[in-house]
Amino acid sequence: MQIYLITLLPMIALALFCWLMSLKSNNVTVVDSLWAMFFFISTALTFSCLTLPSERAYLVLFLVTIWSFRLSTYLHIRNHNKTEDLRYQAIRARNQPNFRYKSFYLVFVLQAFLAWFISLPLNFALQSTTSLNAIDWLGFSLWLMGMGFQVTGDAQLKQFKSKPENKGKVLDQGVWRYTRHPNYFGESCIWLGYGMIAVAAGFWWSMISSIFMIYLLIKVTGVKLLEADIAERRPGYKTYTLKTNAFFPWFPKD
Repeated sequence: MQIYLITLLPMIALALFCWLMSLKSNNVTVVDSLWAMFFFISTALTFSCLTLPSERAYLVLFLVTIWSFRLSTYLHIRNHNKTEDLRYQAIRARNQPNFRYKSFYLVFVLQAFLAWFISLPLNFALQSTTSLNAIDWLGFSLWLMGMGFQVTGDAQLKQFKSKPENKGKVLDQGVWRYTRHPNYFGESCIWLGYGMIAVAAGFWWSMISSIFMIYLLIKVTGVKLLEADIAERRPGYKTYTLKTNAFFPWFPKD
């Protein structure tokens, strides 16, 4: 628990760094690119404090490193030189005047604290000394499936958007044919996988952090928020919603 508490400080430091970057660009979307790095910092710091890391600790470090650097790199490339995300524009409008200063705690510190809480199963799994078991491999399988969905969905969307003739259109092929949000579904599987590894280590109650993350993805920052106005911006999206599941992949309706 002491290690877990200590990890909060460098996460706040990263939040401060991100905030200073946002002051220069007047764009707080930068926090999206570094969201996953909060978890890498927490995981790497905890791992470095272990006297004799277990096989599970190495597994968690490996999975978090792959996930965090891939997601951060993808989001950085996607958001580079783009205008501020509509979500943050709305937050900015609601918190004037002086949002540039308020954003430090409304956006950056808030995300650091959320990441710190959500990293709970990772922290406990890292400190476990028990051997790997079948539940660990179930967690790894969920992580692998989630990563597959996320990487495939991101790649297909990037290719789709790279073609000028697709501007304003809706991607409904590939994994997007089965779910409107393969990236969020994949992210949820990844976090369910992390939770299962914590369960395998004996910390079943830490699964609450993974469940909370999935709740955020579906009901707060992910699916619900994105779909609030997307139909207004993309004329074909209404038809897409009638035949394709919002979250869980399934065959499209006729």
